Amino acid sequence: MSRIYNFSAGPAMLPLEVLEQAANEMVDYSGSGMSVLEMSHRSKPFEAIINQAESLLREIMNIPANYKVLFLQGGASSQFSMIPLNLFGKVRKADYILTGEWAKKAIQEAKRYGEINIVASSKDKNFNYIPPIDKSNFDSEAAYFHITTNNTIYGTVMRDVPETGDVPVVADMSSNILSEEIDVKKFGLIYAGAQKNIGPAGVTIVIIRDDLIGNALEITPTMFNYQTHVETNSLYNTPPTYAIYIAKLVFEWIKNKGGVKSIAKINNEKAKMLYGAIETSSLFKLTVPNPAHRSIMNIPFVLPEKDLEEKFIKEAAACGLTTLRGHRSVGGMRASIYNAMPMEGIKALVEFINEFDKNNK
Repeated sequence: MSRIYNFSAGPAMLPLEVLEQAANEMVDYSGSGMSVLEMSHRSKPFEAIINQAESLLREIMNIPANYKVLFLQGGASSQFSMIPLNLFGKVRKADYILTGEWAKKAIQEAKRYGEINIVASSKDKNFNYIPPIDKSNFDSEAAYFHITTNNTIYGTVMRDVPETGDVPVVADMSSNILSEEIDVKKFGLIYAGAQKNIGPAGVTIVIIRDDLIGNALEITPTMFNYQTHVETNSLYNTPPTYAIYIAKLVFEWIKNKGGVKSIAKINNEKAKMLYGAIETSSLFKLTVPNPAHRSIMNIPFVLPEKDLEEKFIKEAAACGLTTLRGHRSVGGMRASIYNAMPMEGIKALVEFINEFDKNNK
């Protein structure tokens, strides 16, 4: 059976080269006589894997020396609690921007431990835009300022990092990390679930500035304290070893492709092609009206009738274009086109959209 084009929002497709390398190394990794799946996280071969993964990520993201890189578990959702537990300090206050479902969940968790100030929200239009930010709404006593840079469900992206002075910016980059170049120095903490642009579900990346470590609330569980994982090189307990190994292979793949800058160029070309096909069709409509707010990773779109949408999803799947159903809160369709989605997949989807548009007028 030939491989399909998987437009899932996550877990998402991985680069074919990575899967092939993992397959070749599955039974015997680097002459060790065993699979990484069987390998002790305390062994020398795995120690080399996790160190290489960190080194590669530092290189392709240009992470400064005064930031730690952690490979954690629990998904980005665990970070919704870990962040306030570690960063609230004595003030127990933080600023949040509400731009979608995951930002809402982050706010709900943070409220368990302190006072949350919602600086701006796009809830009034079902999160189909990035709200303007009024600095007069900032809390001068905030311990941190939280943003979600890319909203997987709604297809919006925040590229401008708010100017917050001495208040560290915390960013959930789960669905757009490594898709475009960013200046890590603008952030106090960056976190991302792996299952979109990095690797399989199971590992979560945290990039945290040194001065934000070691200030956890007394109630913080040991496993939720960043200092625990800094002191043990992310090996306090058994980490998701195979997910970290695949992440290392993905980081190598990005480096070999010319780095994040080259990947971003391809991503923008893919998004431009798909957005263009939808905008010029007679049937399809984009759900994010402002082009400046449109994600290049997740592209939601709709048809005028639900029956027509069901037909589109069914016929697309028959052509090897799968997982195009939109999130239930938005409906319609959604194409997630992360780094691993090849240009050929975009061309195939565009061709199908054009054909469907012509045949269903």
